[in-house]
Amino acid sequence: MKRLFASLALFAVVSVSATAAPMPNFVAATGSGVNHGYNGDNLFMTGGGVAAFDCSGDGQPDMYLAGGASPSSLFINRSKTGGELKFSPVDDSPMTLDNVTGAYPLDIDGDGITDLAVLRIGENVLFRGLGDCKFERANEAWKFDGGDGWTVAFSATWEQGRDWPTLAIGNFMDRETIIMDYGDCDASWLFRHNPGTGYQNPMALQPGHCTNSMLFSDWNRDGFADLRVSNDQEFYRRGSEQLFSLGPRGAVPMQAEDGWRTVNIWGMGIASNDITGDGYPDYYLTNMAANRFEVLAEGATGPSYEDRAGDFNIAVAKPFTGGDIDPSTAWHTEFADVNNDGLSDLLVVKGNVVTTSANAKADPNNLLIQTADGGFVEAAKVAGVLSFRVGRGGALVDLNADGALDLVVSNRNDSSEIWRNTAANTGNWLKLQLKQPGGNTRAVGAWVEVRTGNHTQRREVTVGGGHAGGQWGALHFGLGDAKQARIRVQWPFGGWSDWHDVTANTITSITRKNPKTMASRSRGAKGERP
Repeated sequence: MKRLFASLALFAVVSVSATAAPMPNFVAATGSGVNHGYNGDNLFMTGGGVAAFDCSGDGQPDMYLAGGASPSSLFINRSKTGGELKFSPVDDSPMTLDNVTGAYPLDIDGDGITDLAVLRIGENVLFRGLGDCKFERANEAWKFDGGDGWTVAFSATWEQGRDWPTLAIGNFMDRETIIMDYGDCDASWLFRHNPGTGYQNPMALQPGHCTNSMLFSDWNRDGFADLRVSNDQEFYRRGSEQLFSLGPRGAVPMQAEDGWRTVNIWGMGIASNDITGDGYPDYYLTNMAANRFEVLAEGATGPSYEDRAGDFNIAVAKPFTGGDIDPSTAWHTEFADVNNDGLSDLLVVKGNVVTTSANAKADPNNLLIQTADGGFVEAAKVAGVLSFRVGRGGALVDLNADGALDLVVSNRNDSSEIWRNTAANTGNWLKLQLKQPGGNTRAVGAWVEVRTGNHTQRREVTVGGGHAGGQWGALHFGLGDAKQARIRVQWPFGGWSDWHDVTANTITSITRKNPKTMASRSRGAKGERP
């Protein structure tokens, strides 16, 4: 099924026009109250992440923006439902730090309150959420060594039998070896929590290849997440993209004998989604020049992927407008349904590294809308989000609780940009909150199916990926014209829930019951798929 779908897309995208899919409409939120940029010299050529999460408890996402050489900032969402986007900065937050490259929200201690992993050039810091957007430093309490690296990547997963998440910290270059902007790649680190000793004694993820993004994902649906790592070949020179198998011995890099195919790119960001509809995650990898869309190879028994970006019209190797013909430089990326038609769209944030002469200077972000035949069309200009600033981080997130995803982009040495989605030409939607007992309160690692008629959407719940920033909260699904949907959940290390019938344009919560009685799977076993 997957191969047929992709083959049809190969022939379809050539003739697709922007009128084949409903186009969203955005307006610039120039009065949002967010006056913030990601600033600094060459040490801050990477990073610039955006973290979106509801720390106030009012159901609307707040934001934490990396500042680089300038202070980072937490912004509280003051928007009215469906109205203009309004934020106010928190002046006395302990998370207002310098040298911040990014941040990822998650519930680390399992108390149901969102915490934040803050990435820095220097010591990384875990902050414990106290409620009402109050936070306290938790490195000492949780026995977490923040190190002194150049950190821009993060991911987290919950392993079977553990109430605290396993954390992956991705480091770029070893600053002590840098000469004329080049140096050796630093090792990254895996932190496992142990009762009584916390996150002490991390394991090195070696070899390090100048990491820019990481993502724990269950690529073969065996119930266990492995760690995909995207690296920058400009610096590693002798390395490649990596996939670490997570097991009792820690994280072991997969080799050719495991089926892993060597790929060398200027890796910046990772996005995952089941675009091909076969029940497995596909991966979009941002790059300098052509980006990659990795789909499991025909007949693969291991992690062997083929690049199908050209087939789906999402390589976007050069600027689509503005007149610059040099190759693009892409950073943050994520899949999300911005027009609520039930098909995932794709954001690619772009910007030159440090005025690199061989790459485009006028390099607008891409907003790629998926069409019914499987291809994608460029919509940034027609949707009203065309920008020639130097982008780094980003987020597609519903900031005013109207069911339409808004857009945030963090820019280097320039102000961040926010656009409000007016939802004038979009479909119905659904927001889903997952809950379960134990430390993994939001069921990270679960798979969700949403069915409307003959159409099925599948989503893996993950923490990580993108570039230097992520989101934490309800899952958003577009439903098109459907007034109702059916939902089921495959819980972490367990079986499927019953089907739930839900009404469109609502927030639905599904809670896992009796997790100890649900079936468990063995590492390496063939996963249960739709």
